[in-house]
Amino acid sequence: MSQKHLKEAFISNLNGTSLLEVSAGLSLAPLCLLGRGLLLILYYLHYGKPLSSRKYSLLLDFLVLVSPLVLSCTVLSPVVFFMPAIIAAFCAGVFSKIYSQRKHETRVPFRQVLKDFQETYLDPEYIPAITAFRVYVNVLTSISILAVDFPQYPRRYAKAETYGTGVMDLGVGAFIFGNALVCPEVRQKSYVTQPRFSNLARQFFSVWPLIFLGVGRLLSVKSIEYHEHTSEYGVHWNFFFTLAFVRLAASLLLALFPKNNSWIVAISLAVLYQLILNTTSLKTFILHGSNGRDTRVGFLNANREGLLSLFGYLAIYMASVQVGLCLLKCRNSVKAWIEAVCFLALTVLVLFVFLHVSQAYVDPVSRRMANLSYCIWVVAHCLTFFTCFVVADLMLVFTKLLVKGSSVPCCWNVVKPPNTSRKHETEAVPIRKEGKLAHICLISAINKNQLLFFLLANVMTGTVNILIDTIHSKTAFTLCMLHLYMFFNCLIMYILHAKNIVLKFW
Repeated sequence: MSQKHLKEAFISNLNGTSLLEVSAGLSLAPLCLLGRGLLLILYYLHYGKPLSSRKYSLLLDFLVLVSPLVLSCTVLSPVVFFMPAIIAAFCAGVFSKIYSQRKHETRVPFRQVLKDFQETYLDPEYIPAITAFRVYVNVLTSISILAVDFPQYPRRYAKAETYGTGVMDLGVGAFIFGNALVCPEVRQKSYVTQPRFSNLARQFFSVWPLIFLGVGRLLSVKSIEYHEHTSEYGVHWNFFFTLAFVRLAASLLLALFPKNNSWIVAISLAVLYQLILNTTSLKTFILHGSNGRDTRVGFLNANREGLLSLFGYLAIYMASVQVGLCLLKCRNSVKAWIEAVCFLALTVLVLFVFLHVSQAYVDPVSRRMANLSYCIWVVAHCLTFFTCFVVADLMLVFTKLLVKGSSVPCCWNVVKPPNTSRKHETEAVPIRKEGKLAHICLISAINKNQLLFFLLANVMTGTVNILIDTIHSKTAFTLCMLHLYMFFNCLIMYILHAKNIVLKFW
């Protein structure tokens, strides 16, 4: 077999992993974010000032926020179920050290701190969990698209051929979900009256980079005979085209239907699409082509997975719009966000019940078709992932109450001191805008140029695969390559952020 066919076989005919293992892996990112925040607070407690060195800040962010994720999907994948407990224990140890080493003159009884915490006011315009969610989806995707070509990346994490729940299967849907959270229809204030199709017109202009990147990827892959998984999207289709067409279709639906009812549109789309799959020959066509023997003759046959899965991805997008609208309701206190976390947890529980019923009686999860079970699975796991980030942020807010003047980048902005008694006035949290801190954070750096980060990761992945025989790489070499690749991508974003450069031309 040629090198191209060897690599194609290496990423084909896989069946995914368990829902529990995917959940265990997802919990690592919020725990890493919490650990980084606690370390910064501990540093402030010891030295009386925030970590201001850009060099050390980047090193800390990379080692704590990125490196554990690279290790978890390679050499530490056999113990991935123990990793959340290990990182959580580390966070607990750091928190215990912070709690015990507070300055005596600023110590407040724990019960009072708890009361102050619930009454703390947060900036309602800045929700750090949304930024962290979108950035980490990008980071995890970037790690996986290169790591999957190395033998140290478990085959069960790669995209499943037909049915299954691989880690990379979730990444595709999570990308769609994250885009919808910050779409113009969500960010637009309800009291602002605009022409009905104004957002649709803007989206037509804003998706041209995605179309351009999709065409560029298609031409480059075909010209150099780069290995590709045909049953993923088809012969000519790719994820850039999916992103572009889903955004356009969603803007049209949101112009026709009230955006507050987007959840109804999402359910209707997913259920109707599943009914058509089950009652017609559409499922057979997607899996086996029009002749039943996997023909790729004709544009529709050649790209059937990419074209028909648009219905499922559109349902995910519309569901995420509803989530985004719910999140941006004015919640300006910790207590309100605790209530929101409880509501999100209940919603996740209900969705997992529906997922169990759907898999048992309708159809197993299939990213290839983007069927009903896949839509439910993606929304459920994305909400779980997001909720974990909210909980991590709330824990950091609580810790900052213990250490007066401490700060954590990409954490909630405390905009008003809690209503404490005169006795504890000196311990009140100062008014500050932590989202605009002078020192640089890797999360905000990647967030500023997310599309560029994803594009750079794709280009670097292609370059590494062309230059290196990834399939037969040794463990030490694999870890070295993945860390260098991710550090280079992060460093570019960090430099651009330091120079306040946003590469956006639309």
